[in-house]
Amino acid sequence: MKPEEINVHKKSATLELRYPDGVTHTLTAEYLRVSSPSAEVRGHGPDQAVLQHGKREVQFLNIEPVGYYALQIVFSDGHDSGIYSWDYLYDLGQNQAHNWASYLSELEKAGKSRDPLFIALGH
Repeated sequence: MKPEEINVHKKSATLELRYPDGVTHTLTAEYLRVSSPSAEVRGHGPDQAVLQHGKREVQFLNIEPVGYYALQIVFSDGHDSGIYSWDYLYDLGQNQAHNWASYLSELEKAGKSRDPLFIALGH
């Protein structure tokens, strides 16, 4: 579903999407970065996904529409290859709590951190 309003809040590094059905999703740059639909992050199959870590402080550098169906986001860590379709963004918003909890669990299992340059000792 295409949002009727898109607001980028650079200070809080959030993307706010308002939909015609009254739903509003506020997605952080970090959440969008670690959930990038790019092959670099998701791989070319479910078993090829690359766990993203150290992205807590990532910011938006640029957000551009891609035709009438998506957004392309350029992040401060240089990542720019994800094309976020309207349906994918809506899904990320609707499932944010579950997705984020799963991501934090995966980080913990891997001994990784949301913080940049984190070195896990004893793992």
